[in-house]
Amino acid sequence: MKRICLKTIVLSLSLMAVACQGGSRKGHLSTFDQPFSEVQQNKQEDAEKTSNTKNRDAQAKKTGYRQGLEIPVGKAGVPSILLYREGYTASYNMEMRTPNWVAWHLTDDHTNGPAKRKGIGFHPDEDVPEPRVDTYDYMRSGYDRGHMCPAGDNHWSELAMEQSFLMTNVCPQSPALNSGLWNTIEKQCRTWAEKYGDVYIVCGPVYFNQKHKTIGKNKVQVPEAFFKVVLCLQDEPKAIGFICRNVSAKGHKKTDYVNSVDEVERITGMDFFPQLPDDIEQRIERRTDIAEW
Repeated sequence: MKRICLKTIVLSLSLMAVACQGGSRKGHLSTFDQPFSEVQQNKQEDAEKTSNTKNRDAQAKKTGYRQGLEIPVGKAGVPSILLYREGYTASYNMEMRTPNWVAWHLTDDHTNGPAKRKGIGFHPDEDVPEPRVDTYDYMRSGYDRGHMCPAGDNHWSELAMEQSFLMTNVCPQSPALNSGLWNTIEKQCRTWAEKYGDVYIVCGPVYFNQKHKTIGKNKVQVPEAFFKVVLCLQDEPKAIGFICRNVSAKGHKKTDYVNSVDEVERITGMDFFPQLPDDIEQRIERRTDIAEW
């Protein structure tokens, strides 16, 4: 073994200390910069995250859930920041200031629970770079802060409920659509999850080839429509899609907006449920009969 000069060791440790101090960014402290209590807290939070992950993995094994089955292949060339949440995964578009898509696995257990939405306000997502959309961008805009993954699907977890109110899970939505047809489809998805045990859901905004209206200081892009696709693998596999214009849909039924998943793929440029075997994917994604559900 080579003998190392004591002076060399001291110099190396000094350089490491300088590097740790210089490399820390504001709001992102290194372990050396943090008080002992914060380090212990972080270790506890990491342990809780590991425990939650193990619990979800155990549930996945029990239910036969294929991890990530709901994640689509996005349209090529579209800016995307992937955000992994307790109750959903989102692809966020910094240019449009809205998600490209939000996807989640809704189980029967997730349709109810002790977590309440009362007292939780919409809030900026600090996991994306500035400028960040905040609730003030929507004030007096004439549009609701429309959930993509709805609060009603997240009563099973306080963390999932809180994260559903992040502004990266929100789009400008017509009040009549948000409280009307869109809400009806959300409730229908929960009914299907209760009936079949689980469903896989992807939804998001649709921007047609035109100049988009914007709202707020951060110029949030207003979608012309919204899509939602739903997959069920219980019994006979089936899938259904919806396209809803971002306007009042008073007097219309959800069946008026039913589309095949193939048609939603054509409109959005995305590929939904790509993990499915090709023969199953091709067969179920071309159907539009909601009576099968």
